[in-house]
Amino acid sequence: MSEPEKKPKKHFSMLRGFSLPDLITLANGMLGMGTVIAIMRFLVTGERYSLHMAYIFLPLALVADFADGRIARWRHKASLLGQELDSLADLISFGVAPAAVAFACGMQGTWDALILIYFVCCGISRLARYNITASTLSDDKGKVRYFEGTPIPTSLVLVAVLAVLTHLDRIGPALPFGAFDLGPWTLHPLVLMYLVSGTLMVSKTLRIPKP
Repeated sequence: MSEPEKKPKKHFSMLRGFSLPDLITLANGMLGMGTVIAIMRFLVTGERYSLHMAYIFLPLALVADFADGRIARWRHKASLLGQELDSLADLISFGVAPAAVAFACGMQGTWDALILIYFVCCGISRLARYNITASTLSDDKGKVRYFEGTPIPTSLVLVAVLAVLTHLDRIGPALPFGAFDLGPWTLHPLVLMYLVSGTLMVSKTLRIPKP
């Protein structure tokens, strides 16, 4: 008896296998990357329109981030793939993109850059730790009871601060608290809010109930 012929794999077979929650998660990542591109365009052209688009994209990414998990639970489509997609999308939208916004708004000194890199690394660590501890922190229904450290989407609070400063025309050389030379490098004190945010994300003693 001859073996049945294997069906040829279709193009984009991986994407075809994505569920609706996975596609919403991808939308989160797309909006985050759209923010990064808008920031780069602002840095090249100086057009405030591009910066304003970044402020619009990130709240939409947050909506997608909330929606994907709820739809996955409603449709019973939660999966390890969805969890990994969610973390990768969150890293772009709530880690890399907020750091890029800070740089575009004038926090461009070497100390600033080191703090922004620290902030993104804290976001990476926060997401990785959540992925490996989610099962131990979840209840009988599989729902995580609390967050260890602040969730990475809280970085949008920092973006909101910068959006207000942009509206008030207090970015670039006009950033609040000015700039200081510490040794050979420049520091804008406002960037310290990213230092605090990153540190809170990787705290193991700070426990926040998950709604």
